[in-house]
Amino acid sequence: MRAIWKGSVSFGLVSVPVKLYSATESHDVSFRQVHATDGGRIRYQRVCSIDGEEVPYSDIAKGFETEDGEMVILDEDDLANLPVTSSREIAVEKFVPSDQIDPMLFEKSYYLEPESSGAKPYALLRQALVEADRMAVVTIAIRQRTTIAVLRVREDVIVLQTMMWPDEIRTPDFSIETGEVKDSEVTMARMLVETLAGDFDAEEFEDDYAAAVQAVVKAKIEGGEVQRTATSTKTGGEVVDLLAALQRSVAAAKTARGEDVPVEAAEEETPAKKGTKKAPAKKAAAKKTASKTDTAKKSTTKKASATSTSKKSTAKKASAKKTTKKAPAKKTAAKKAS
Repeated sequence: MRAIWKGSVSFGLVSVPVKLYSATESHDVSFRQVHATDGGRIRYQRVCSIDGEEVPYSDIAKGFETEDGEMVILDEDDLANLPVTSSREIAVEKFVPSDQIDPMLFEKSYYLEPESSGAKPYALLRQALVEADRMAVVTIAIRQRTTIAVLRVREDVIVLQTMMWPDEIRTPDFSIETGEVKDSEVTMARMLVETLAGDFDAEEFEDDYAAAVQAVVKAKIEGGEVQRTATSTKTGGEVVDLLAALQRSVAAAKTARGEDVPVEAAEEETPAKKGTKKAPAKKAAAKKTASKTDTAKKSTTKKASATSTSKKSTAKKASAKKTTKKAPAKKTAAKKAS
């Protein structure tokens, strides 16, 4: 484990240097939203609800919404004036009976490990909490915000559990109409309780949903049912925009060569390009074909020129016997070529 906080527990004149570790971790099954056809990650853009434009991180501020829907925007100066603290002290306010704290108040659990110099006072505090059967109500500053918490002992380790503020616990606004409960019904309920009575053992319970999901995923992997995405799933919003621009460029280049372009890529082009893209494509294809023909003719001419001297002489004699009507035809062809 890696310590997330360092400080000291102080009660009276005693100070215990400690490290703070997260005592819990979530094993809940989490899924990614992906494109069903290719497994690509579905990404979300930061879009303003008023103008519909994507907003960069540099233009995002903190806002507080009032009850009537008004928005109060807080800038860095406003946040700098808020009461924050960077204290590294866990201050014990009082020791209270364990049964006086409602478990609903508990939030996040942390382990406290003593530094080497604080091992003895750590053991002293731990023993005092066990023998008195009390919890220590403390205040601690985590991430520059002060919160209340308790210290209690679990398996020879002092555990710090942060607590919710009293006004964060909701009061139920409904009533329960039970009607008349008969004595015989109460007796049967007690018998049921006694039948199911026992000691709590967390190892008896298992998250069968998570195990089932892992089994399904493992079976698909072994069966080769894995989508390997062409691009990394760690890209940010700016890279996505660049990728879209490159895709449009590739689509435009394919169109210029007369190749078929998918409908999705074609729709991303501008209206001006959509109206004129077919004609240039045909012209480009025609030019490309003519170019290939000219290249072939030049290659044939070069091979002919590389023949023996006797063949050249024969060719000259044959051209000399041609009629005078063919000579103007050559001139006309030369004019057309110019």
